[in-house]
Amino acid sequence: MARAATAAAPRALRLLGAALLLLLLVPAGRRAAGAPVVAELRCQCLQTLQGIHLKNIQNVKVTPSGPHCAQTEVIATLKNGQEVCLNPEAPMVKKIINKMLNKGSTD
Repeated sequence: MARAATAAAPRALRLLGAALLLLLLVPAGRRAAGAPVVAELRCQCLQTLQGIHLKNIQNVKVTPSGPHCAQTEVIATLKNGQEVCLNPEAPMVKKIINKMLNKGSTD
């Protein structure tokens, strides 16, 4: 009987360890899925658009290049709340940025 108890102990410890690991990983996975990319030290824009109609844009944020990302990033917040990355070198995006800057200085 003592032999059965000692054989079950390692199995119970392994099961307990696996359960604890699972409990630790589940919240981390949830947090990672909804975590904003903004807090990370890497580029936010993986793909960019060449432009978007100005009437759809609510706000534009320009992030200069730095240690987090080697390229300038332009992120437009649309009126529906969606964020899109724009190509900062595209002529249409340059016009959008100028219009948004001029709009902010006259208001």
